[in-house]
Amino acid sequence: MADHKEIDQVSGVETTGHEWDGIRELNNPLPRWWLWTFYACCIWALAYWIVMPAWPLISSHTEGFLGYSSRAQLAKSVERARDAQSVYLDRIDAASLEQIAADQELLDFALAGGRSAFAVNCSQCHGSGAAGFVGYPNLNDDDWIWGGDLDAISHTIHFGIRSDHDETRFNEMPAYGRDELLTREEIDDVAEYVLSLSNSGSDAAAAARGEVTFAEQCSACHMEDGGGNYELGAPNLRDAIWLYGGDKSAVVESITNSRAGMMPAWTGRLDEATIKKLAIYVHSLGGGE
Repeated sequence: MADHKEIDQVSGVETTGHEWDGIRELNNPLPRWWLWTFYACCIWALAYWIVMPAWPLISSHTEGFLGYSSRAQLAKSVERARDAQSVYLDRIDAASLEQIAADQELLDFALAGGRSAFAVNCSQCHGSGAAGFVGYPNLNDDDWIWGGDLDAISHTIHFGIRSDHDETRFNEMPAYGRDELLTREEIDDVAEYVLSLSNSGSDAAAAARGEVTFAEQCSACHMEDGGGNYELGAPNLRDAIWLYGGDKSAVVESITNSRAGMMPAWTGRLDEATIKKLAIYVHSLGGGE
């Protein structure tokens, strides 16, 4: 590396005296526009530090002369949105579910609000499209355990299923195997009969034996024809729609150890208008009665 400055013969510009592999570094000053832009940015940064919240402190931060707060701006935006919606929310509070469904303007508002509330509060179990998972009901079909009209859906949302609310929907299926109410062979026969109700069985002789046991042990809740009972939350066993799976092993497991899914009560967690919007939305998904 050269230790003295010289003039580059090609460009006529003084070099810095640095040279790498025969390449000399030219001592070109920065363009004036670049320098002025840099100075302007420095001034802007200094001004920003003064007028806006910028510096973190031990327990807070500098507030700046303008006192700007993104949290306060968000709160104002939310308040403006609530004010804009208040006329509809007041009408929903005062209306019945049937009246909301009959008023197209309110219905559109309730469906939009219900879709949003479902995404925040319900999709974690029922899925973003409400198709459910194993143990979590599909809300798009026409199969309901506790009833699918507006009032029934609203009641379920309000008080839940086997929740800690005093008015929750509650009924439990006996664990016929765990509690030794039926033998393993009897459970197997009942499973075959249950599967035969939806034309899924394969052992006619076992199903015939299971029909007798079903009439004695299961028909009080599921009804004699296996059609289910909304009042008791007993599923319809004839439609081949299964909450916990419809193969032989899943049915045997249900009979042996019972099932006891739980849905929380949303009353007290959500306001009445939001629950109404949810009921309207769920009812609209395609399976509402």
